[in-house]
Amino acid sequence: MVVLGGLQLQVSNKKENCRRVFLWKKQLRRNHLRLPRGILRISFSVALDSPLALPPVKLSSSFSLPLLDRSFRIDYVNNCFLKDGARFRYISGSIHYFRVPPAYWKDRLLKMYMSGLNAVQIYVPWNYHEPQPGVYNFSGDRDLEKFLNLVAELDLLVILRPGPYICAEWEMGGLPSWLLTKPDIALRTTDSDYLQAVDRWLGVLLPKIKPHLYHNGGNIISVQVENEYGSYYACDYNYMRHLLGVFRASLGEEVVLFTTDGTSASELKCGTLQGLYATVDFGPEENVTEAFMLQRLYEPKGPLVNSEYYTGWLDYWGEAHSTKSAKKVANSLQKILEMGANVNMYMFQGGTNFGYWSGADYKDGYKPITTSYDYDAPLSEAGDPTDKLYIIRSVISKFQELPAGPMPPPTPKFAYGYVSVPQVSEIPSGIAVDTSCGFCSAFQAHGFMLYRTLLPQEIVESALLSASGNGVHDLAYVLLNGEYQGTLERDRVNGINISGQLGDTLDLVVESMGRINFGANDSDFKGLIHNITLGTSILSDWIIYPLDIDTAVAHAWPPTAQSSSGHRGPAFYTGTFTTPGISEDSYLKLPGWTKGQVWINGFNLGRFWPVRGPQQTLYVPGSFLSGSAINTLVVLELQEAPDNPKVLFVSRPLLNVTYNYTHKDRK
Repeated sequence: MVVLGGLQLQVSNKKENCRRVFLWKKQLRRNHLRLPRGILRISFSVALDSPLALPPVKLSSSFSLPLLDRSFRIDYVNNCFLKDGARFRYISGSIHYFRVPPAYWKDRLLKMYMSGLNAVQIYVPWNYHEPQPGVYNFSGDRDLEKFLNLVAELDLLVILRPGPYICAEWEMGGLPSWLLTKPDIALRTTDSDYLQAVDRWLGVLLPKIKPHLYHNGGNIISVQVENEYGSYYACDYNYMRHLLGVFRASLGEEVVLFTTDGTSASELKCGTLQGLYATVDFGPEENVTEAFMLQRLYEPKGPLVNSEYYTGWLDYWGEAHSTKSAKKVANSLQKILEMGANVNMYMFQGGTNFGYWSGADYKDGYKPITTSYDYDAPLSEAGDPTDKLYIIRSVISKFQELPAGPMPPPTPKFAYGYVSVPQVSEIPSGIAVDTSCGFCSAFQAHGFMLYRTLLPQEIVESALLSASGNGVHDLAYVLLNGEYQGTLERDRVNGINISGQLGDTLDLVVESMGRINFGANDSDFKGLIHNITLGTSILSDWIIYPLDIDTAVAHAWPPTAQSSSGHRGPAFYTGTFTTPGISEDSYLKLPGWTKGQVWINGFNLGRFWPVRGPQQTLYVPGSFLSGSAINTLVVLELQEAPDNPKVLFVSRPLLNVTYNYTHKDRK
């Protein structure tokens, strides 16, 4: 005897078995019960009080029962997807588990389900899971399979996008920066070094994915290969063929594999490949019919699919906060659904680029992306339903029944008020390494490095300290004998004037603001990538100190130091605070501060840059706070701290204040 789906089942003879199995399978389908794929040898008895009860029979023998087949495939005749043989259309939304604290995964997914979605779309960032070659992390906030299981618990399907390149406005588009230890590597091509690393990574990832495929009993209905490859300069079809072979060998022939590209002929030409179903991405600004006509040039038959329907857009430091009209988003969504198309809304919840994970674009110059990835999405950065969500939900209700029950409320927010951070410590140096490729020479993926040399001569009158060939990637905070002199900035500030004595110590604290994540993203090396000159002299004999600040902060560094006010140049400010017995979400505002990084209880909240904007507050998840113990706050200010160093916890975000870049952050 065995219990399946709450049923105790028992059989009598073969003839009766056939009739009962037919009725049992029919009732299982009607009640949406799922069973694992395969053959199971069982015996039946149905409890009389079961809502699925059949007339009882006596136990006399057992038999082999074929379980229900599960399938997800493309119907090229009727131009649709088929799920378990029936016509199916997905209405999906993007969420990134790596931008949401694990404590809130279920909350966000439940809100997506209650919005009427039947699927979610998920990226997998390679660099998040393989921080060093051959070192893998799938635990804690990187537990991909736990996230997939939570999605399944809420009866949501998954459209998986495992790369290896993902874009996502994420550091280096998800590619690990240690690839750049080979300076001549050609990313996203058939370069042998690159393919060797890709194959090793996919050899770890794809076996984890396979049990979660829909036809294997999981909830992944389709898998994207690469991402928007038509936007990349290489147009290497052999690279795409190689990936297709790897995905098929690992995942099998049944799974739907697809590509996504923009709606231009050049993008679709280089991004598509026979054997991969071609889909498109576009936002509410584009004509829906014309956009899908471009998909039809490459997929004359099969379902219409918009894999990235843009509900909002990303933000860059120094530019206005991006928004999209909720009405326009909803109207265009309705047109998509009226055409019978499948759609994924990018993003449905954006989340946060905690730590150093935000990427950058290169459009007439280097453009780093903000810490907030709010995206003006239907669910806010903190996962709260917006007016845009309810308008979208109303559109969805015209095409399919919404789940019963109310939308979960916003998470509670609390304004903890001002917290003083009076203790100041200088940035320490670490271990000296060679200078062959900047950050990668020290195997440092993110953050900061200290370059140190001595002035080779006396500079009586000020001379120009500059980086040839725009050689600072991305900012360099200049100190002479520990005194802050100013900042060099990629594509913006190439030189400052300094003066000093022979043998004075010249320090450059160099910050990576994120590697380029989209388009012709050639290897974006970080650090000092070209010579630094003082007047007409090239400076040499640099010693490089990698600064593993996160590890130090996690071990209660910096130690208690002197109090200070109005300090200029890179320094740490430390303070503590308690909450009134709660640990609710909040937002951290830094009035009077210039630029830097913040840690709470050892967790890196991300970059702040209020003088550049538009983002003025950092999202502080309540799960990072303690309601019963002392909380520790560490602020790394890189340019100039306020006279009375303190921060302010508020209950609302502020993402839309922009200043001209010639403000004091340029000093």
